[in-house]
Amino acid sequence: MEDRYLDRCGESGAALPQIPPETPERDLWKLSFRTRMLYSCLVDADFLDTERFMNGEQGRGGYDDLPTLLKRLEDYIAPWQNPKTELNRLRCKMLNACMDAGSKPKGIYTLTVPTGGGKTVASLAFALRHAVANGMKRVIYVIPYTSIIEQNAGVFRNVLGDGNVLEHHSGVEFDLSDGASPEEIRRALASENWDMPLVVTTAARFFNSLYANRSSKCRKLHNLANSVIIFDEAQMLPLCHLRPCVAAMASLAEHVGSTLVLCTATQPSLGDLLRTYAPEHTVTELCPQTEEVYDRFRRVTFRQAGILEDEALAERLGEYKQVLCVVNSRKAAQQIFDRLPQEGSFHLSTLMIPAQRQTILEEIRRRLKDGEPCRVVSTSLIEAGVDVDFPTVYRELAGLDSILQAAGRCNREGKQPAEESIVTIFERTELPPLLFRTAVGATRYALEDGRDPAAQETMQRYFCELRALSGETLDKYGVVKAFETGISGCTLPFRTVAERFHFIDENTRTVYVPVGEGAALVEQLKAGECSKELYRALGRCAVSVYDQHFKALYAAGALLTARDVPALDEDSAILADLTLYDERTGLTLEPEMGKADFV
Repeated sequence: MEDRYLDRCGESGAALPQIPPETPERDLWKLSFRTRMLYSCLVDADFLDTERFMNGEQGRGGYDDLPTLLKRLEDYIAPWQNPKTELNRLRCKMLNACMDAGSKPKGIYTLTVPTGGGKTVASLAFALRHAVANGMKRVIYVIPYTSIIEQNAGVFRNVLGDGNVLEHHSGVEFDLSDGASPEEIRRALASENWDMPLVVTTAARFFNSLYANRSSKCRKLHNLANSVIIFDEAQMLPLCHLRPCVAAMASLAEHVGSTLVLCTATQPSLGDLLRTYAPEHTVTELCPQTEEVYDRFRRVTFRQAGILEDEALAERLGEYKQVLCVVNSRKAAQQIFDRLPQEGSFHLSTLMIPAQRQTILEEIRRRLKDGEPCRVVSTSLIEAGVDVDFPTVYRELAGLDSILQAAGRCNREGKQPAEESIVTIFERTELPPLLFRTAVGATRYALEDGRDPAAQETMQRYFCELRALSGETLDKYGVVKAFETGISGCTLPFRTVAERFHFIDENTRTVYVPVGEGAALVEQLKAGECSKELYRALGRCAVSVYDQHFKALYAAGALLTARDVPALDEDSAILADLTLYDERTGLTLEPEMGKADFV
């Protein structure tokens, strides 16, 4: 039977890692990684065999090959080669540098491009040229926010064709267990195994899959082998899981022939950790930049405003025709938004369904372009990679990398003088959320004595202090140590690690909101339909909430769960009380209690 699985894996092009021999000095971390990859090959072969038995050969393959996709990209960027402005000339220079670097051998690379430098297309150019030059299988983008996935996946589909891009953040996966019903099997087969040429996914899904022990989550892992993996906004890896994340990344390069690219405007200091787990690799910058180049991309002036009460902050924001304010919590965003004039004011947070956020972002961009009133209060989802251009930005004190990302939404196209494009750093009267406090402390240290927030040495000072403040918490739950030394006599504690490791510390659950296009999709779900296409589409009408908020909504009788709709799993529900969803602010997390019906 094992030979049959190995044959299947060979057919799919998966690189089967060699398991080291049983010796006392063998590296248990390497063994755990290789075992996990082999397990992925086995379970995916089983899924695919079952799928072929039930559905024949339909629904798989038919994608364009990577050389074809590279040609499409080259045709797409060809008109850019005669830039008319200084800013576009610099962007074109960095794009061409990335294309030229595509011929480099497999390895670990950084791509450090100033905010507004065009890194989305530049990184795609490197990835496709590199994959073709090295005979690789696919390109995988790992992105911190769903909002950026929506934007970047749209760019990639426009360039490469919709049928070649997988946008994967539905929040739904099912396990195929013994004795499963035909309906359960269909649900299991709808989960993705990432066999498309270009995959765009969240960092949470990527790393949770790498440390999972469920077949439905692990089946995709062998398709990471021999792939180009771009980690967009790499500075946003959570400190409490930094060591296990970097260990997994480095192992992909060291053991299964993947190429890594850490892509950001504010490059974190990860070289020492990467070398620990990938000693055969050096970290190489794809587009070396000088301080002069960064200065030429400088488009804003920073100011400090000290502590502002919400009322005073809202009053300031209301005086601008166009302004963006970024705060550290969803609650703060709603409170400040409620104090703004309704006309021309917008709110953005992850409590809004992705489809609606996209619609609002399109309206924001239109208003900015046409010079209409546009005041936006948002959580940090807008600051990393979302393409908007405000004349003025307010940013609550946070990590210095977040502040600079927010600054990238100000005077993005360089149409106004830097001295007239103001980024104001402020503090609220409320303490920042616990999650932000270490980063806030490192920022205060980095900015001491009036240091320039945009200077590269200030950023280096920030990351060094951040690592120092974090101390031994880079592996909060001892994930790497568990595989290096075992737990209570268990050499490879896969189940325990899967239970411990959650990229986002607080578990989140999915609530589908039946508004707009989501209404018909939810009706299909209620009718018992289970398909890969439906679960993928449902991701556009889903809100992720923490477990305590999910329970509060359930206790208020506001949710339909798997008891009511069998097509749901235990971590998802449908919002039954639509009065709890506001098109301006999203899902209410504090419903009135006592609405449940008792029989």
